[in-house]
Amino acid sequence: MSVYKREMSQSHDLVATRNKTLEREINLAKNIQTVLLNGEKPKLENDEVSGISIPARLIGGDYFDFYPLPNGKLRIVIGDVMGKGIPAAMLMILTRGAFRTAAESTRGPGDTLTAMNNALYSDLRKLNSFVTVFCADWDPILGTLSYSSAGHSLPEVIREDKQNVVIPTVKGIMLGGLPNQIYKEESVTLTEGDLVFIYTDGIIEAVNTDNEMYKVERLNALLKSVVAKNVEEIEQCVIKDLNQYTEGLPQKDDITMVLLKIGKESTDISSYNSPLV
Repeated sequence: MSVYKREMSQSHDLVATRNKTLEREINLAKNIQTVLLNGEKPKLENDEVSGISIPARLIGGDYFDFYPLPNGKLRIVIGDVMGKGIPAAMLMILTRGAFRTAAESTRGPGDTLTAMNNALYSDLRKLNSFVTVFCADWDPILGTLSYSSAGHSLPEVIREDKQNVVIPTVKGIMLGGLPNQIYKEESVTLTEGDLVFIYTDGIIEAVNTDNEMYKVERLNALLKSVVAKNVEEIEQCVIKDLNQYTEGLPQKDDITMVLLKIGKESTDISSYNSPLV
């Protein structure tokens, strides 16, 4: 074998080795993200809660989390990092850390977003990125959902009789948008059978072969048709309808949803990580 051919062969082997190493590291990152996104869900005595995230690539930048609080409330968060793939996933991990830290020391969703923006702003500006976040506290004793938004869409809330619940609008700039932001809160009273569907825009912006978006109107109609089902069934109905609508087209954006369905009585939240006070 000539020196040239030998060098080319060695170079090819080196590239193949590096590619295999990169593939292993990406798969490890995917596994880490999967574990963080699919950790143990809080156990509710009567209410139901669930969440799922489907990345557009091997790993994604969407995020959801649940945090049972010492006062008996359940804190819920969902976020959408600008971008896709590994860079967005890294920022998602950063966002998760900021939420977990803020959840331990803040009184409500607005304070949580304020603390998260304070913690993340400098890093997000350096990286020229931002995160939209919706944060809510479910109080099973009072039957109220208090919430705040950092540039994120409000949830769809459907009554058991298939009527829409028009919830008060609350606006706030995305995390990383401006420093020293104060995020305001609103609240809504929920009753037995109500469904709260929180989501990222990968759902309503999914397109079909005619390049038409799925849109919130189709989502709302679907949720009304399946509101009597449990949260896992509703979750699967949304995924199935999205797949039928997009007709096998490649997924362009991460798809994430969190569902809360109100049961008949007050709920006991079994905390798996509540801080002591």
